[in-house]
Amino acid sequence: MKKVTVEQLLEKAKLPEKISSSWHKHYRGKIEVLPKCAIRTLGDFSVWYTPGVAKPCLEIADDPEKVYDYTNSWNTVAIATDGTRVLGLGDIGPRAALPVMEGKALLFKYLGGVDAFPIVIDEKDPEKFIEIIKAISPSFGGINLEDIAKPKCFYILERLKEELDIPVWHDDQQGTATATLAATLGALEVVGKKLSDVYISVIGVGAANVAGVRLLIAAGADPKKIFIVDSKGLLNSGRKDIEAQKDRDPYKWKYCLETNGEQREGGMEEAIKGTDVLIAASKPGPGVIKREWIASMNDDAIVFLEANPIPEMWPWEAKDAGARIVGTGRSDFPNQVNNSLVFPAVFRGVFEVRAKTITDEMAIAAAKALVNFAERKGLHEDYVIPHMTETDVFPEVATAVALKAIEQGLARLKLSKEEIYTHARSMIMISEEKIRMLMQTGFIPEPPNGIELDIDLTVE
Repeated sequence: MKKVTVEQLLEKAKLPEKISSSWHKHYRGKIEVLPKCAIRTLGDFSVWYTPGVAKPCLEIADDPEKVYDYTNSWNTVAIATDGTRVLGLGDIGPRAALPVMEGKALLFKYLGGVDAFPIVIDEKDPEKFIEIIKAISPSFGGINLEDIAKPKCFYILERLKEELDIPVWHDDQQGTATATLAATLGALEVVGKKLSDVYISVIGVGAANVAGVRLLIAAGADPKKIFIVDSKGLLNSGRKDIEAQKDRDPYKWKYCLETNGEQREGGMEEAIKGTDVLIAASKPGPGVIKREWIASMNDDAIVFLEANPIPEMWPWEAKDAGARIVGTGRSDFPNQVNNSLVFPAVFRGVFEVRAKTITDEMAIAAAKALVNFAERKGLHEDYVIPHMTETDVFPEVATAVALKAIEQGLARLKLSKEEIYTHARSMIMISEEKIRMLMQTGFIPEPPNGIELDIDLTVE
């Protein structure tokens, strides 16, 4: 493996941000809408539009379920945000959030064969936001909530899941949590430890970690061996400041009571000491987490640094401090722990069987499918979770999710495993092939400077 210096790594790590604006300006956005039906003569327009279109309209009016047969709503997702918690950038507003939402739509299509549309909403009031989503929901087969500040993101998700009969998913919660669970399970396989035995430190109590802790516990982690830190210190039953806010943010208070069986006090240093797994999803670094804290972890330490765009510390620093396995939220380092591995396949799966909702059990099934795929490829320290480029993993995850929906009685369609996998794989392969053909014919031009991004974590 080619070795590089720390200086070279830093330069490569900064490259995506350095060229991003020029690439975005070159393409003037990352997505567009194209027809999917045949257009040959003037007569075809009379079928796709007036007068022929009246017939399916009337049939849908009589039987609303036919909307899935006659329109693309069966395969469409609204990516909805108010722009109040965008990446690690904070409340930058709906317009500034649009590049992220377009990027998500790109991943939905390329990795999941799902048609996704950015819906940026200039409304911060959660009740009004909920009403807007409910009002536009007939256009879509599912809702992907994105980059919404906490604690209202939890409330919005719960309300919409209760009041809509289509899948609603908050990717910053459920997607990142599923990827983190998968990476944790894969890493534990490599180091030979069990989820029920390990001590876990969790830095940050944002949407991702709130859902992540819930999934870890549901998958078998011992809540008493989990130590969670917010901006003021370790969560424990003595945190009167959190208890005073429990009506506004009941999720944090719940973890104060259920986790930290040792009732540790202090901050990140005290939380991390003597743990086997560190999961950080806090604020961008570097320098948020210190080398000596990593050195205080147990042998064969697992460290996930998920802040974007810059992790809480550089991965080579964690390795140098003694971590055996390190992952980040970025695609240019090994072990990317990112919801991009999850949400395209999850929605592909729920769409295959027209599931009414997405459960934690379906998320755990997705995580296990990711690990099973990686195991077949060969788990090792720099590969505890599949890469986004391993597109064969997405139909497998979609199938696992769909089968779990059927098992839980949440699917409108009861299909076989083979039927689900075959159609999911076809949808994904068609999307990839269309994009390749558009690039080959020049309708999608090369980026302006022709740079291809890659990085190697091995340091001299």
